[in-house]
Amino acid sequence: MSSSTNNSELAPASGSESGSNELVAAVGAHGGEPEAGFDPLKGWGGSSEHLVQSTLFKRDSQANLINDLATNYTVSSDGLEWTVTIRDDVKFHDGVPLTAKDVAFTFNTAAKPGGSVDLSIMEKAVAVDSYTVKFYLNNPRSTFINKLIAIGIVPEHAYSDSYGQNPIGSGPYRFVQWDKGQQAIFEANPDYYGQEPYFKKLTILFMVSDAAFAAAKAGKVDIAEIPFSYANQKVDGMKIVSIESIDARGISFPMQANTGKKNENGYAIGNNVTSDPAIRKALNFGIDRQNLINGALNGQGKEEFTGVDKLPWGNKGAIFEDGDLETAKKILSEGGWTDTDGDGIVEKNGVKAEFTLLYAANAPDRQALAVSLSEEARKFGINIKLEGKSWDQIDTLACSTPVVFGSGSLDPTGVYLRYHSKSYNPSNYNNLIMYNNSVVDNYLETAITSFDEDTANRNWQLAAWDGTTGFSAKGDAPWLWMATINYLYIMDDDLDIGTPRIQPHGANIFGNILEWKRTGN
Repeated sequence: MSSSTNNSELAPASGSESGSNELVAAVGAHGGEPEAGFDPLKGWGGSSEHLVQSTLFKRDSQANLINDLATNYTVSSDGLEWTVTIRDDVKFHDGVPLTAKDVAFTFNTAAKPGGSVDLSIMEKAVAVDSYTVKFYLNNPRSTFINKLIAIGIVPEHAYSDSYGQNPIGSGPYRFVQWDKGQQAIFEANPDYYGQEPYFKKLTILFMVSDAAFAAAKAGKVDIAEIPFSYANQKVDGMKIVSIESIDARGISFPMQANTGKKNENGYAIGNNVTSDPAIRKALNFGIDRQNLINGALNGQGKEEFTGVDKLPWGNKGAIFEDGDLETAKKILSEGGWTDTDGDGIVEKNGVKAEFTLLYAANAPDRQALAVSLSEEARKFGINIKLEGKSWDQIDTLACSTPVVFGSGSLDPTGVYLRYHSKSYNPSNYNNLIMYNNSVVDNYLETAITSFDEDTANRNWQLAAWDGTTGFSAKGDAPWLWMATINYLYIMDDDLDIGTPRIQPHGANIFGNILEWKRTGN
């Protein structure tokens, strides 16, 4: 991802100078340049999703399901057949009508092995007629609706391996050009079936957040994502907006003891310290999450206890009073952990209560949280050693070493994949800690197959804590959740971005781009 040297030369001046209906954005920190191009079947998404391609459904700013291409859908009584009808007035950017054949082609192509989209639950998609498509599933899956929200529809007649270099979609913006390492330019689609965008030209600069802030100060961009440390900065003619998210930061705890075993990739499994529930519980109850947020995130975040606190399937009964040093010390003592040599670190059977915590070296928020966590843990006798590494390096260690992860989605499937015993797949970070609780498994299975939303949510909640067991800290404590982060943007004073969509992991600042406008002259 390029920073700023050439960007400032290529970028037009800010919207107020180049024309009020043009917008220049720098959002490289999370929704930046896609390595595989602008292809939704190869992982393009983040802040730029749905600009070029349409989806069958969307979610509004309150997370309610709303139609995009779709006009209706039904599900068979056994949950195995989903039938979706679509609009008959949609054209791709090259003028070719969009039909159910394109929808079926998109999903069948995305489902091929080796793709970046997990559609293993789907057997096939079939165009019944020009505007009706059927999806056949291998097993009932209530959360399949989220695939119909997430996957952008591509044209069968114009799709190839190089599609991402020059994409054609049916969304509100059509692709104009991509200067790799620098910027991408989009123009409003005059044939768009939905609301007409206020901004007729959109230029996205690919910048890291420090460079983006410098570009904003220099008047080169209208909106930029910036670091937490800049939350209180003042820039003439601009305002700073902090947007809450469901993007949680948590730490995975390997649940097995280290017996020398290796996984299928040849990497070590287990950790002799984090496999002890007393260590995991003491950390969960002993740390002060608000202290972490104030220090590491400059106040830009909210406390998080289960990873899904803010969502309909979050269990408020699993939330507890943290920052309780005495409880943490008691948990450790009752678990056999005591400081026998007076060095401030508790031990058990000759093993020190210490472990290495990994974080992505290019993620300053995770590093800052890890540093603050280590300071908190020392207060009750646990020593956490920190190491920043590349994801390639982390991949080799994550089944034996705790890692700071980010997670946040409006699809509860992630909860299932994180905690169900049979979902273990370290290549996709699914239950890489080998958590196994048959009671939790049963709740998760009921939730993911139930088509009654209340029943599903209730079972997601019970999986976290049913009063006796669960995946929350009150139960087995396989993870330590710390905070949901805020996304911070600096933007022109006269830029109105409406009511942003709920921000997931990776952000989606352009999710409500059709609401954006200028309020000045």
